[in-house]
Amino acid sequence: MTAPLEEPQPERTYDVVLRVNGVLRPASVPARRLLSDALRHDLRLTGTHVGCEHGVCGACTVLVDGKPMRSCLMLAVSAEGHEITTVEGLGGPDDMHPVQQAFRECHGLQCGFCTPGFLTTIAAFLDDNPAPTEEDAREAISGNLCRCTGYQNIVKATLRAAELTRTRSSGELGSGKGSEELPKPPLGGVPGPAGERP
Repeated sequence: MTAPLEEPQPERTYDVVLRVNGVLRPASVPARRLLSDALRHDLRLTGTHVGCEHGVCGACTVLVDGKPMRSCLMLAVSAEGHEITTVEGLGGPDDMHPVQQAFRECHGLQCGFCTPGFLTTIAAFLDDNPAPTEEDAREAISGNLCRCTGYQNIVKATLRAAELTRTRSSGELGSGKGSEELPKPPLGGVPGPAGERP
């Protein structure tokens, strides 16, 4: 005679408060919940994309204390006490980060699935290397995979973002009066808040 099966016990959850894009966000998560899943499902920040779930493709890259981190390799409970920046935190349609603007100008994306990971990776790279060479740019993006673009325009966008960052730092662009309006691409765009496309 076989013993009756026991009812499965609900998985224990832990209350955490994550600082995401400068905002404290409470969540109740299982111990094994990945940061990528917590961001997307618990906090509804769907700009972070999940690709391989093995830390290989880079689509889920976010910034943790300013450094690129594969959110599919980090547990949400271990992110408490750290500053997390997702693609939504870089900038929005009316206030684009230089990397977002450069991707738009240089057509650095096609399907856009890998784009959030590239944007966060490049933003951190330019903080460390504000005047990269083309070789530096290629090295910086070598850990992120893209199946559409062939990387040429992503490299161009990285170099253009460096220019835009230097120009903004010197106050020449985006200072209001006299700043030129940059042309918008005919299609595509950079994912905005919650990953929606313009």
